[in-house]
Amino acid sequence: MKMILAQKLEMSHIFDEAGNFIPVTLLWAIPNIVTQVKTVEKDGYAKLQVGSGEAKKLSKPMIGHLKKSKSKAKNLKEIEGEDGKTYEVGDEIDLSIFAEGELVNVQGISKGKGFAGTIKRHNFHTGPKTHGSHNYRAPGSIGAAFPQHVFKGQKLPGRMGAQKATVKNLKIAKVLKDENLFLVRGAVPGPKKGMILVTAKAVKEIPNTK
Repeated sequence: MKMILAQKLEMSHIFDEAGNFIPVTLLWAIPNIVTQVKTVEKDGYAKLQVGSGEAKKLSKPMIGHLKKSKSKAKNLKEIEGEDGKTYEVGDEIDLSIFAEGELVNVQGISKGKGFAGTIKRHNFHTGPKTHGSHNYRAPGSIGAAFPQHVFKGQKLPGRMGAQKATVKNLKIAKVLKDENLFLVRGAVPGPKKGMILVTAKAVKEIPNTK
């Protein structure tokens, strides 16, 4: 399966041949360097560990880990290799594996909102503002009287955002190979300069019922 680590730059827009306005997200596909090849025989599963970007300073263990790949990558991620292709430590995965019009899934860490109440976090309604009501932004009843404890999974205030989020079936609107940029149609989770994992959409085989 085709995968690459990219950095989210910003949102912008383009116009297609018919003059339609298309919102896009600019992703910078920093060339991914294979830093470790994991195999079923040695590690129990088969994946590639790739690194992107360049760290200003690395710890001694990380220097030793990246010595064979001759890189100073600061972002490491395990991905699946492209089907039918053999990779070795030091190989480079670039933007050429994707094409315009291809459907992809993007995964990133959503923006952190901090501690939020039920109205912002779960879209609760506010209480009445008139007639002396003091239940304007309170969550209201959170359980029955008999069990005498709060059930798990209740929608309550708490930390909002900063979680892994995946957006599926986004179309690659444009590929700029010279600048290592590609434009994905629509919004992508995460803040600017956040790391995004772009995966080619797996096409499911339709079973033959005849």
